[in-house]
Amino acid sequence: MSALTLSTSSAATLRADAVVIGVAKGPKGPVVAAGAEAVDKAFDGKLAAVLEALGATGGEGETTKLPAPSGLKAPVVLAVGLGEAPAKDEGFAHEALRRAAGSAARALAGTKKAAFALPVEDADAAGAVAEGALLGAYSYRPAGTAAKKNDKNDKGAPLAEIALLGGKPRDKAFKAAAERATTVAEEVNRARDLVNMPPNELDPKTFAAAAQTAGKEFGLKVEVLDEKALLKGGFGGIMGVGRGSDAPPRLVRIGYTHPKAEKTLALVGKGITYDSGGISLKPAGHNETMKCDMAGAAAVFAAVVSAARLGLQVNVTGWLALAENMPSGSATRPGDVLKMYGGKTVEVLNTDAEGRLVLGDALARASEENPDAIVDVATLTGAMVLALGNRTFGVMGNDDAFRTSVYEIAEEVGEQAWPMPLPAELRKAMDSPVADFANMGERMGSGLLAGIFLKEFVGEGIAWAHLDIAGPAYHESAPYGYTPKGGTGSAVRTLVRLAEHTAAGDLG
Repeated sequence: MSALTLSTSSAATLRADAVVIGVAKGPKGPVVAAGAEAVDKAFDGKLAAVLEALGATGGEGETTKLPAPSGLKAPVVLAVGLGEAPAKDEGFAHEALRRAAGSAARALAGTKKAAFALPVEDADAAGAVAEGALLGAYSYRPAGTAAKKNDKNDKGAPLAEIALLGGKPRDKAFKAAAERATTVAEEVNRARDLVNMPPNELDPKTFAAAAQTAGKEFGLKVEVLDEKALLKGGFGGIMGVGRGSDAPPRLVRIGYTHPKAEKTLALVGKGITYDSGGISLKPAGHNETMKCDMAGAAAVFAAVVSAARLGLQVNVTGWLALAENMPSGSATRPGDVLKMYGGKTVEVLNTDAEGRLVLGDALARASEENPDAIVDVATLTGAMVLALGNRTFGVMGNDDAFRTSVYEIAEEVGEQAWPMPLPAELRKAMDSPVADFANMGERMGSGLLAGIFLKEFVGEGIAWAHLDIAGPAYHESAPYGYTPKGGTGSAVRTLVRLAEHTAAGDLG
């Protein structure tokens, strides 16, 4: 990942390959944002006019490169749009800073060093710029192309060094903000890498091994249940989904504990390393991106590691429900009845509704430890994409106050989310004549019905939220802001902030 440094140097005197400045949309044209005063002076105070002549408007994510005049050490100036200029006494929203920094970092791929002279009013703003730049500089490098990382002529290589101007390296708040941004960005990028890996390189066994490796590195307790242990333990949901594949399933428990923690947060992630739909095979054109169906488990994994690296005063346990959903002579069939962990039975009407089966087992097992709250994360339903689009995840739960808190935390960190209901009347649609209930119900409201299914496996009295990240987990269009094409690391930042709030006692 790109290196990050804080600097009190002037944008005019710092040696770099490019200097990044912000420009906003003003009522009469582009307006140069705070932080770029030295650069504007080098342009004789005419930088805004020059940018307007080049077609810049200050629109969000817009980038404009221009040669630097004498008086600047950097040979290139990159102006990045921040969107609408704020009111006179207000600063830019942190998400605007994140997205602008991300756009700039992407535009400078292949560059060795860039100085970011964006508006940094305080440590929180500095953290937002740092996080956006580090996330925007991300580039997935498949194993066969790893050697190119050291090629100075590789234009696809990420921006190597980010110097954050206006940062105060000796100030505790600024230093902490930079360190947090680095940790969180590295873990979001860990999740992105896992999502982007080809399914022949990442199966349940190799995913579990990655968790074990991280556990040793960061002092986490990792337990892996293989297919024999899952069968013996009665994990009928995970085994039912995974039995059609030559790559057997796993349930991974990865735990971080703090000696002074008063609260415990359990995170549960759907980890279908490849989803063919099973016997209920997906139609042509819907299989190519199904390596991303483990994005929930990747988010949970990264969030637990983040909590450990940040030393948060809260216990965080991650449950990775890992399986590969494939059709074969041994695969679960529509009409089969599975006995889930804890004893409930489920009639499988559609084997492509498999995520809720592995999550059901994991939620029931996580509930046995009686955490203060449980959050599950899953690329669960196409219905949620239809409802909220490709950039917003749905938030459901059994406790309105907790669901609202999770939604607000997502908004706080810049992840688009929306609270969704769990209408009680939908439960009847899952009634089954041969089991306690079925894994499918009526088509309308099916994204909500999936949440109702999961609720059945949450222990009584435990606050629970369900994040359906089917839309934002994998981005197939052109990159924007700090969001790359491919795996996005959706929900990692929400989970980390949730853990921080829990540690601080802000959630009751």
